[in-house]
Amino acid sequence: MQKHSTVMIDGPIGQLETVVTLPTGEARGIALVAHPHPLFGGTLDNKVAQTLANTFSALGCVSFRMNFRGVGASEGVHDEGVGETEDWLAVHEYARSFYPQLPTFLAGFSFGAFVMSQVAQRITVEKLVLVGPAVINFPFGPVAPNTLVIQGELDDVIPLADVLRWATPQDLPIVVVPGADHFFHRRLHLIRDWVTLACGI
Repeated sequence: MQKHSTVMIDGPIGQLETVVTLPTGEARGIALVAHPHPLFGGTLDNKVAQTLANTFSALGCVSFRMNFRGVGASEGVHDEGVGETEDWLAVHEYARSFYPQLPTFLAGFSFGAFVMSQVAQRITVEKLVLVGPAVINFPFGPVAPNTLVIQGELDDVIPLADVLRWATPQDLPIVVVPGADHFFHRRLHLIRDWVTLACGI
């Protein structure tokens, strides 16, 4: 049984509410999981974020889900991804203080995918997982070639065509989930399966 606990982590401008999920056995990695846009209802309780965190925990990672600044008990106000990137770097530093030798996995959904793509440019990452990346709303740059991108076929928030347009110059493969909308209703198990396949440690 996975164990969840809530901790308050010191960020650059205040405390950050973070749920930590421990694996059932020995910890083999750290996974940081970012939720969708906070101004549109995104929180650490988002089902995609929970699925990602629980999947990584099942793979042996200690998973961290942080409420972005201004959400829940996290202090501060929304900062278009800039401050949020710094916040996640603070959470990463906190995690590394307990698990300094373990590899780090990053995962994000929608706006959270953008933030994690920025974090990945600042730290050493074993694997980056982007689900429904908000490529039409934020200035995504190139990502590592082993990045796992999962996109819903019927996403009407971030259309598949736009994600393909972003990925094509990078020769970056995309896992397209047939029939899935932006929130992967009734398709969450496929996110779990692909992350398990790509990130098994």
